[in-house]
Amino acid sequence: MLMNNTKAFADARPALVLNADFRPLSYFPLSLWSWQDTIKAVFLDRVNIVSEYEQKVHSPNFEMALPSVVSLKRYVKPARYPAFTRFNLFLRDGFICQYCTCKEELTFDHVVPRSRGGRTTWQNVVAACSYCNLRKGAKLDSECGMRLRRQPFRPTNQDLQRAGRAFPPNYLHQSWVDYLYWDSELEI
Repeated sequence: MLMNNTKAFADARPALVLNADFRPLSYFPLSLWSWQDTIKAVFLDRVNIVSEYEQKVHSPNFEMALPSVVSLKRYVKPARYPAFTRFNLFLRDGFICQYCTCKEELTFDHVVPRSRGGRTTWQNVVAACSYCNLRKGAKLDSECGMRLRRQPFRPTNQDLQRAGRAFPPNYLHQSWVDYLYWDSELEI
């Protein structure tokens, strides 16, 4: 029974993973590792422990505090552009329909419809609610009296990180806060 409780407790203790420059590998989704992956990386000498939880894991011959923040020993150069995914598209567009600003039943719309030669690219796809997507159909927005809030664009990772800060995770451990928003403007 004690072991099950310990495991359940430890499972809820992910570690924030920082690059060698002490910036998170990703803000959205937040770069987190399970406690098992974190301990493995510690033993393989791939990370430095920056901060720890009070809780410890035990074996018959060993005890270790669970890391709450780790930094990679080698710098990983981030990709300049993020992958084109539904989630990243919605994040770029602020999780709102680019025609009516509705936040419900989001899907995506090809600005130039595929039936008219439009491609599935950052520059031709926007977040749209189901209603606007059906209303627009295979037409151009100008043909059905609809207007985009802003033109679609290929975001950089920094664009998505900036957008992601508007949607903080449900849980932030106190030891993570100093590493998440250190480049934000401070209140005086």
